[in-house]
Amino acid sequence: MARIADISRKTKETDIALRLCLDGGGVSVDTGIGFFDHMLTALAFYGGFGLSLTVRGDLQVDGHHTVEDTGIVLGQAVRKSLGDKEGIRRFGSAYVPMDEALCFTALDCSGRAFLVFDAKMPQEQIGGYDACLTVEFMRALAFNAGITLHQRAFYGENAHHITEGLFKSLGLAMKDAIRVEGTGVTSTKGVL
Repeated sequence: MARIADISRKTKETDIALRLCLDGGGVSVDTGIGFFDHMLTALAFYGGFGLSLTVRGDLQVDGHHTVEDTGIVLGQAVRKSLGDKEGIRRFGSAYVPMDEALCFTALDCSGRAFLVFDAKMPQEQIGGYDACLTVEFMRALAFNAGITLHQRAFYGENAHHITEGLFKSLGLAMKDAIRVEGTGVTSTKGVL
């Protein structure tokens, strides 16, 4: 069964169209924020999933609504495409070194949303992207996907490297967690 979700969401602040295929496919991302496009492309690549995403946001204000709403919609798509989560590994984790930075992600596709985020950003801006928006994206993703997400930057001096390490480690951890390796639900309760 294909693990695919199509989600559209339009508000006064953003207009988003997203297609997610957890089992692979092409990647096309256009949010209007170049660095964020780069991060989402890396996330999909290392996660091994197909992603088609177009976002039109109120960038004349700033990037906050675009980034947060993208996290909301991507989270909803993850939740929908996982369905009852039958057969998935459920847990995933990964370390990613990016030059001087070392980042880690651990997650659980439990249905219980939670975020622990420990990553200081040495610079406020990365191109046209506000570095403080990384935690906003991760929170929106975790709460809308129903995953427990822990991320940490152990050290680093460059906000670009830290953010990229967080997105890439998220992709690798997701790839591990959503991998189908059984037939039942990975829970002693019998449901997720």
